[in-house]
Amino acid sequence: MGAQWKVKHKEAAANAKGKIFGKLVKEITIAARNGADIATNAHLRLVVEQAKKASMPRETLERAIKKGSGQLGETVQYHRVTYEGFAPHQVPLIVECVTDNINRTVAEIRVAFRKGQLGASGSVSWDFNHVGMIEASPDTPDADPEMAAIEAGAQDFEPGEEGATLFLTDPTDLDAVQKALPEQGFTVLSAKLGYQPKNPVSGLSDEQMAEVEAFLEGLDNHDDVQDMFVGLAG
Repeated sequence: MGAQWKVKHKEAAANAKGKIFGKLVKEITIAARNGADIATNAHLRLVVEQAKKASMPRETLERAIKKGSGQLGETVQYHRVTYEGFAPHQVPLIVECVTDNINRTVAEIRVAFRKGQLGASGSVSWDFNHVGMIEASPDTPDADPEMAAIEAGAQDFEPGEEGATLFLTDPTDLDAVQKALPEQGFTVLSAKLGYQPKNPVSGLSDEQMAEVEAFLEGLDNHDDVQDMFVGLAG
């Protein structure tokens, strides 16, 4: 669970797809600031691929690109903000938000952290590695993740969800590795920058885990929360 926490059964929730689209639209809008051409904008290319895999309607995708690149003349500006702190039982946590109103977001995040501890910048990030994260599934049963990691230039790999593999890269190698993995027999499901915990917390009781899960779910339900990275083993 350490690298990235996900709400249990979130994918099955009735509003899950709309929430995913909302996050992707924000991410596309930010990425498109550096240009609308995916051939020259690696960040935009990665997010567009995620949007396509999530079956985002083409109109929605194209509008987000045009909005971010200034083609629609709209003035809404999204800002990326990162918060650090602890969930209950001193579980370290990094929360990434995308917002058009930083003052509103920080006030609401403080409230969301009332059962945890919101820290200053750097209070938790020292205990995480900043890495590229690529989730990919094998095309055949005999696909070798270790060999794929070596050949594609990934730093490491670990088991992912539902038979997938999580490949970890240097942040600057994210785009190159995700392009190389298909040649090694893996289909890329998602690719992004994230945080890998160095010392994930373990040994929590079922009751303590339930408290942590409830806290994280509350944060995840906030509209501005884009991603969360939790130092939690298991």
